[in-house]
Amino acid sequence: MKQSCLLKKNEALRLLGFASMASLLAACTSVPNNAPVIERSSEVAAPVARPVVVAPVVKEQEVRPSYTVKRGDTLLRIAFDHGQSYSDLVAWNNLRNPNDIKVDQVLWIGPPEGSSVAKVSPVTTSQGIEIRSLTPVNPSTNKTAPRGDKRTYSESNLAELQKAADGASTQTTVAQKNETPIAKAAEKPVEKTPAVPAAETIDWIWPADAKLIAGFDDQKNKGLDLGGKLGQEVVAVAAGKVIYEGGAMRGYGNMLIIKHANNYLSAYAHNKVNLVKEGQSVSKGQKIAEMGNSDSDVVKLHFEIRQAGKPIDPMKVLPAR
Repeated sequence: MKQSCLLKKNEALRLLGFASMASLLAACTSVPNNAPVIERSSEVAAPVARPVVVAPVVKEQEVRPSYTVKRGDTLLRIAFDHGQSYSDLVAWNNLRNPNDIKVDQVLWIGPPEGSSVAKVSPVTTSQGIEIRSLTPVNPSTNKTAPRGDKRTYSESNLAELQKAADGASTQTTVAQKNETPIAKAAEKPVEKTPAVPAAETIDWIWPADAKLIAGFDDQKNKGLDLGGKLGQEVVAVAAGKVIYEGGAMRGYGNMLIIKHANNYLSAYAHNKVNLVKEGQSVSKGQKIAEMGNSDSDVVKLHFEIRQAGKPIDPMKVLPAR
């Protein structure tokens, strides 16, 4: 009886060992789910705007006036048509032989100062502050396109950009507080003085006491024709400087050109003789020539007034008689 109980006890222990081993094997072959639980917020962070740096806009550089030679042009005619001195055109273009200009050749018809400085437009910041540059810009070294600073987004880069923007704003404010009245006056744009009518700038007189035989016609006659006697006195219509004396311009004969104030020219053609020379200053009413018929069928004075090379009707500026 005692032996039978012992056998049953051993059998129970063995079965219990098998059961424990089976449980252990099952536990080893199973894969636990250890994925972390992440709570998601329904709110989405708004994107942060980056500071924008605006570069100054550089306008096109002022262009020095030039002219392209056409067939039949002469240097004297080009100078006359653009209100310039013949000798100035020779100097500006370094011409060794002024009579040897070629078709399609480009000539300067304005002084070198006409293309010295590029203009810079003012820049307005996000704070409404207008910044002007008072220093001339060298177009060969100045960059006309905005330059961008590309950075990857991070909290440190954003904080750095914001700090730089705040510092620039503070510097601008301090500069405004320390600004002197002289600096403000320098920033104020210069207003252009309106052109003064010719009657208020030059006290014109008639070039000769002669009969009007042909009036101004913009298409055919660029001035007035005055009929008179051979050798009759011709006088300067206003004070000025002789910029041409000679007979090289076809159709004008023996001729004088005088430059006056406000970029006016007066021309006296078909003279018998010229009494003044190029470069000489003359006064109003001074005798400068004698009436003749050089390169003309009749004795007459062909008289023109031009402003910036453009012919105008002399009757509009000469006194009534």
